[in-house]
This record gives sequence, structure tokens and C-alpha cells, in this order.
Amino acid sequence: MARQLRQDFMSDNTAPAAPEAMAALLAANSGFVPSYGGDPFTAKAADLIRQMLDADAEVRFVASGTAANAIALAALCKPFESVVAHEHAHAATDETGAPGFFGHGLGMIGLPGAHGRIDGAALTAALAQSENGHVQSPGALSLTNATEYGAVYSAKAMGELIAPAKAAGLGVHLDGARIFNAAAAGFDLVAIRPLGVDILVIGGTKAGMPPTEALVIFDRALARRFDARLKQSGQLPSKGRFYAAPFIGMLEDGAVLRHAAHANAMAARLAKAMPFKLNHPVESSGLFVEMDEPTRLRLADAGWASQRFLDGSVRFMCSWATTAEAVDELAEALKAVR
Repeated sequence: MARQLRQDFMSDNTAPAAPEAMAALLAANSGFVPSYGGDPFTAKAADLIRQMLDADAEVRFVASGTAANAIALAALCKPFESVVAHEHAHAATDETGAPGFFGHGLGMIGLPGAHGRIDGAALTAALAQSENGHVQSPGALSLTNATEYGAVYSAKAMGELIAPAKAAGLGVHLDGARIFNAAAAGFDLVAIRPLGVDILVIGGTKAGMPPTEALVIFDRALARRFDARLKQSGQLPSKGRFYAAPFIGMLEDGAVLRHAAHANAMAARLAKAMPFKLNHPVESSGLFVEMDEPTRLRLADAGWASQRFLDGSVRFMCSWATTAEAVDELAEALKAVR
């Protein structure tokens, strides 16, 4: 039987659910309530999200970030149009074509940019391309915060990308799989709606919840028949309270931001002890280091799982459950295999 490698830093998906999320889930498991999101738990979770964002919006809960992103992009982009995103965005590289599948053929235009942030000049060039019947011209802009490389957009930097996209008539999607890590690093969640984001995906799973993501629809015109879109996509759960309840436990007293701040702090601790070159600044919960494959395999021999990422870096992710002791143990292992 193969030895099980430690998964502590493989991904924030490998962490358990936080106690606040699980307590809320158990609290929701009582009595008979309306199904398909008509229950008081779903209503309360949605209200907490609206309060957090200081915005009037429709809120829905789905099972995965892939479903949330793909459904959002399908709502914003026509089948004969394309989504403009960073070339390494999750929706462009790691969702098995789900946006195109849910969007009945919509395309993806991948743009470059340091540390996962879209380069403004590249966006300008993409928006300036002449339209004709042989190409899928841009219909939506997709941003990610924190980015796939752990970088955090400021509201100003995000606005500088959204403004020209809006001027060109594009819808705007924000993938917030790690939005709470971005918030803990200083990004203002209340700025999202005024910036012009049409649909926001709030990541629950990576933030320490059991599988759940929130779709926040700021443009209420997009909410028309949205439940039918969810149902057709297999994302309108009958017992919807169990998708919504974890958000109650994590948002009511600010636990989710405390946990995100902890994850960011653990990443900073690991960065300080890291004996390998960092290929991206550590601004949230992830580290991306330069490491050859023989060295990575020696780390595996020492008992630690790791992942080689899109740019060739080896990624180490911290989570709400990462301990200082685990960080120090990994740091020692890294020094030993260097």
C-alpha cells in the first residue's frame, strides 16, 4: 500500500471545514422547511451576503466554483461571443471547457499579465479588435481576486480594467474563489458593486466551508429566470438550506475573515522561511516557488505532497486550518531537500 503524503499545503481544498460552518450546517438540519431555496436559512445567508457587500442583489447557492463560474459567464456572454480573462484564470484553464459547455459555445480569450493580473494594454488591444462574422468578439470580462498566483487586485486596479470593458458593452464577472483572502489582505468588498461587477462568485469551499459557492447577481435584469438556468444546469438543489447554512456560520460574527487572515499569515510565515526563490509576491494565502522536479520528488520522499502549477512553479497553499507547527515542519523539510 502506497504511503499517504501529507496534504497540508497541496491545496486549500484539502483542509477540513471550519467549526463555525459545520455548526451552522447542523443547526439547519432541523424541522421541515420549503425546498429549492425557499427556506429561512437561505434567506438569512443571502441577507448576510448583501450586508457584507452593502449591495442589493440576488443571491443563489451552488455546489462548486466551476458551476458558479460557468453559469455566471453563460448568463453574461452570448454563444457567439467570448469571455476575456487572464490566460491562467481558472475558468480558462481548469474547468474542462465548462464555460463553453454551459454557454453553448462561448469562447475564451486569454490575456497575459504579471502574477495573474490582466495587463491593461493587452485588454485595450483585445477590445480594439475589429468585429466580423468569423470570430467570437468579447462579450464579457472575467477577473479573479485573489488571482491564481495569490496576487490581490486593489479596487483601483480592478476599476481600471472594468471601466473600458463596460464602455465596450461587456458584462463583468468576478471569480472570488479566494475573495476572503483578498479582503483580509486589504481589498474592499464594498467596492465590488460600484466598480460595475455584474455577477460575483463568492468562494465558500476554499474559505473553510463544506462544498458551497454563492452567486451574487448585482444586475437584477440577469436574475430573470435564473432559477430555471440553475435547474437546467443541475445546480438548483432541493435541500438548498444545506448549501446556504455554512455561510451563516462563517459570516455572522466575521469568522470567515478571521480564518482568511490566518491563512494569509501562515503563507507569510512560510515565505519568510522559504529556502527557494519565490516566483510571485506573497499577497494572500499561496506561495509559488522555483523548484526542479528531482527536488520536488525528494520532498515527496520526505512525506509532503506538492503541485506544479501552470507557470512551472511549485505551489504551496495555506488554509484556515494551517498551523504554525505545520509551516515550520514543511520549512525544515524544504531546507533538507534543497
